[in-house]
Amino acid sequence: MNMNNKSPPLSIGVLTSGGDAQGMNAAVRAVVRTALHQGAVVYAIYEGYQGMVDGGERIRPQFWDDVGSILHRGGTIIGTARCAAFRERAGRLRAAHNLLQHGIDRLVIIGGDGSLSGADTFRREWPGLVAELVQNGQIDEQTACQHPALMIAGLVGSIDNDMVGTDMTIGADSALYRITEAIDAIASTAASHQRSFVVEVMGRHCGYLALMSAIAGGADYVLIPENPPPNGWEEQMCGLLRNGRAAGRRDSIVVVAEGAQDRAGNPISCDYVRQVLEERLGEDARVTILGHVQRGGTPSSFDRWMSTLLGHAAVQEVLSATPESEPQLIGIRCNRIQRVPLMQCVEQTRAVAQKIAEQEYSTAMELRGGSFTEMFEVFRAIAEASPSVTTPSQPRRLAIIHAGGLAPGMNSAVRAAVRFGLDRGHTLLGVRGSFEGLLAGRIEELTWGDVEGWAGLGGCELGTNRHIPGIEELYAVARAIETHRIEGLLIIGGWMAYKAAYQLHSERDRYPAFKIPMICLPATIDNNLPGSELSVGADSALNAIVTALDRVKQSAMAAKRCFVVETMGRYCGYLALMSGLAGGAERVYLHEEGVTLKDLQAEVERMVKAFHAGRRLYLTIRNERANPQYTTDFMCALFEEEGRGLFDVRRSVLGHFQQGGNPSPYDRILGTRLAAHCINFLSGQLASGSADGAFIGLVEGKVTLFPLGRMSEMVDWIHFRPKEQWWLELRPVVRAMAQSTLQDREN
Repeated sequence: MNMNNKSPPLSIGVLTSGGDAQGMNAAVRAVVRTALHQGAVVYAIYEGYQGMVDGGERIRPQFWDDVGSILHRGGTIIGTARCAAFRERAGRLRAAHNLLQHGIDRLVIIGGDGSLSGADTFRREWPGLVAELVQNGQIDEQTACQHPALMIAGLVGSIDNDMVGTDMTIGADSALYRITEAIDAIASTAASHQRSFVVEVMGRHCGYLALMSAIAGGADYVLIPENPPPNGWEEQMCGLLRNGRAAGRRDSIVVVAEGAQDRAGNPISCDYVRQVLEERLGEDARVTILGHVQRGGTPSSFDRWMSTLLGHAAVQEVLSATPESEPQLIGIRCNRIQRVPLMQCVEQTRAVAQKIAEQEYSTAMELRGGSFTEMFEVFRAIAEASPSVTTPSQPRRLAIIHAGGLAPGMNSAVRAAVRFGLDRGHTLLGVRGSFEGLLAGRIEELTWGDVEGWAGLGGCELGTNRHIPGIEELYAVARAIETHRIEGLLIIGGWMAYKAAYQLHSERDRYPAFKIPMICLPATIDNNLPGSELSVGADSALNAIVTALDRVKQSAMAAKRCFVVETMGRYCGYLALMSGLAGGAERVYLHEEGVTLKDLQAEVERMVKAFHAGRRLYLTIRNERANPQYTTDFMCALFEEEGRGLFDVRRSVLGHFQQGGNPSPYDRILGTRLAAHCINFLSGQLASGSADGAFIGLVEGKVTLFPLGRMSEMVDWIHFRPKEQWWLELRPVVRAMAQSTLQDREN
């Protein structure tokens, strides 16, 4: 990019088009601030393509503060609208003229497949449109030569999560939140009256929301367009619901995607499902159609930080693009930002709908990706695990135990492990009270009904604590394993859980009882475990922090105020950095980077300058162990003293608030997915006569197993964190979102 004084700065336009989606504002904010940070000029195009065609006041320059305080807002502040005129060449000619009046030849489009394909058509026609504008005398030759091509980048804004080429679309996580909250509420009233509920969610050609909300909400049955139920599904569904009621369940929930159909392609409506339930089960059934409530509300923390990363990457893409560049869709794949040819993604997305229409369902499932198929099979195994499953002649006894701090989603993982284990014919044992409970013999068999209602339950029903066996207790642990005939061990928890498992594995030669298959499932809000980029509980904690930050910001608007917010995480700064990204912090302090007096001095100077310029809020986030001397109290006192009455300073130590509440849909789904793999691992070990130890997690979006023996080489034992932490690569984005000038960046 030519940034010298002889060339005018590049101009970028950003628009939102199609249906609105939570997180669009975060993407717009990121585009504007990244462009300004790079020295470009940026324009917001209001009301989508209609604003581009209309021009005038609908194409406005954007400055740093124009996109302040919008991260928490749903919808899109720059508007979206359908535009019939843009579908015609004459409308696109007017749009090109309006863009050229502002020197815009680079666009970031946030929308669905129709919006993105429209942008590509516009791009391909651009040279001809420019030539026609010259011929009509609407622009001169110099302008035409300066803007020979249109460079575009696409971000997918769609709650349906229906675009091939990205694992998640903007708005899908927030919509899943709304649906899961509704299912949780419905389940409580349904249980009161022993009723069945049929819940319809959006998704004409994509069953993502239906499937994932069924898993997160603990539903009994799900109907999705990509994989219609087998013939005779009505009796199968009613049979599963009968079994659940016989086991003590007081409510039944069926989730239906709006595009659900049977194997012959006939629509399956919610009313039909309700009718089947009433006629065959002889009980009341109710229908709830969630509708556009799924689109509304505050975006989740994930939709804020993911959309920020996408917007940042999109600006880099269009600034570096040339007339020969192929347009790219900026998405997230395997937990990393990825660029994929735009029209390839659009064509493959439309191919899924075509395969569904042609009743080629296996191909449609393949196009959705391996993780989608995997989660469909996991849900089916859990839902179809009969409460009265026939016990094999030699059932294997698997124990589930927690260790370490509390993490939302622990109950979801236990529920999935029990149901999945029963489906495999095992006997599942729950250890109450962590390793202390194991030593005290607080062990009980867990049945299908025992874990009913645990999918969305916060806390930890089996109990957990940070005590792990010392050397002197290992003999007692070995005796407890032998006494209760434990043949496999699933340990769910954080750092202490992993440390205990590593210790047991290391002492196998001394204690033969430890020569059983065992596996660790990561569950900690700190997200500081080896072998997994994300731990169960971290997403819930991040949402709790972002909710607190939203309230902090509201309280600060009445006066000029600096807030110093302290997050948990021990020596791992994941929560601090990601909440800073999702909450719009000006500065984040991490133990991984350290804190110096020079840092604090520079921060004070920026802070004073910002408040003198009219700033009303300055948000600083500090990891709880960022520095033992420069504590939260010290920072507050320093900022207060150096502010000299220009602004107030307040501290907010969030504490165990971050561990409380019901788990987020993501943590429920992650716990379920990992638990299923853990049971498969233990089952495979027992079937083959092996007794290996492992820890499991997500690495670049894929479930991965590591031998327990490798743990030592992967961790920093002193600071209780992995040696490699992927999220540290995101620090430049945080700085780009917080520093409004090149001079600030250099400081």
